[in-house]
Amino acid sequence: MQLSGREVSCVRGGRKVFSRLSFDAASGEALAVIGPNGSGKTSLLRLIAGVLAPAGGSIVLEGGEAELTLPEQSHYLGHHDALKPALSVSENLIFWRDFLGGAKSSPAESLAVVELDHA
Repeated sequence: MQLSGREVSCVRGGRKVFSRLSFDAASGEALAVIGPNGSGKTSLLRLIAGVLAPAGGSIVLEGGEAELTLPEQSHYLGHHDALKPALSVSENLIFWRDFLGGAKSSPAESLAVVELDHA
């Protein structure tokens, strides 16, 4: 598999964060995203995960599951978690499943898939 970005641009809040960014990362390789605060590192990760839409360019995954989109094959874990501390693990999973319109699997099944059913 190979993740590629071509001429990717990102605009947030009316401000150009970066433009014409290109990159490649093949299976088994690492892509280091470095830069000062505000340079667009988190925005790039959000673009890859489908949380944000690029203002220009494209990001593609070659060799992945053809019937799935890139966001369906990627995961974004930011420095602020998306868990609500007032809810249990199961309640958090149900909330995000329903919010994102996911398949109606049980929290126990979801935890088993990622081998966290023991937790």
